[in-house]
Amino acid sequence: MIELSPLTLSCRDTVLELNPHLGGSIARLIHKGRDYMRRTPDGARDVLQTASFPLVPFCNRIRDGHFAIGTHKVALRPNLGDHPHAIHGQGWLNSWRVSEQGPSRVVLTYRHEAGEWPWTYEARQVFELRPGGLRVWLSVKNLSPSAMPAGLGFHPYFNRTPLTRLKSQLDGVWMADAECLPTEWHAGIWRKDWTGGDFVTDGELIDHCHTGFTGRADIYEGAQPTLTLRASPDCHWLHIYVPPGEDYFCAEPVNHMPDPFNHANSGLRCLKPQAVAMVWMDLTLHG
Repeated sequence: MIELSPLTLSCRDTVLELNPHLGGSIARLIHKGRDYMRRTPDGARDVLQTASFPLVPFCNRIRDGHFAIGTHKVALRPNLGDHPHAIHGQGWLNSWRVSEQGPSRVVLTYRHEAGEWPWTYEARQVFELRPGGLRVWLSVKNLSPSAMPAGLGFHPYFNRTPLTRLKSQLDGVWMADAECLPTEWHAGIWRKDWTGGDFVTDGELIDHCHTGFTGRADIYEGAQPTLTLRASPDCHWLHIYVPPGEDYFCAEPVNHMPDPFNHANSGLRCLKPQAVAMVWMDLTLHG
């Protein structure tokens, strides 16, 4: 059985726990004894129970797992229970290798060999912890002889109470069908005024991609700021996931929208052989 004990980094009063063998995920992020992300249960073996995991080499859903690019006709099997669409790539469902390790810096790598996803690539995560903050870089390198579609993002889970508010500059949202695939774009505010800093509460599921993301989102408890998320400039989309009745939510900076092969200007890019794409996420912890 694979050992799933977390790898621990520390920098003064800030502690980061990682689970390399569980999707290269974050297990805990602690500052002054307080959890600033959803805490992964001890002994968890499901990456969906973690505090954050990487999205590589694509984010969110590909409709029915099917697309064609160049000479490749790709058919990906569903990888989330009975959900019919391929989701989040391969990185989150595999073990990552610790390639560098120091007291406050760790590098994890994952190599995917061509198969159902017909390109070989190497993904890399760099975690750098600082007093009251964390920055994570996520990159992918195309190791195949042909161009590879590539998208990147992060899937962090944050704690939620009735007082939790989220604020971020956004200009619209993609409406979604019952299978959480985008249907049409809605300009401005929909249900929640995130631009004004709305409460992260709702009686119905929110699982939508928001556009016009300017790279910053702030989380508050009432009027008190608790966390500031920043993301690299090409992360123009913020996917917000609020499941009713749960004590967590997600605010996911990504560099393309869901179902990217069926929408123009989706953000998904093609990497030439040996080319590298990279994004980063930075968390500043207040308090």
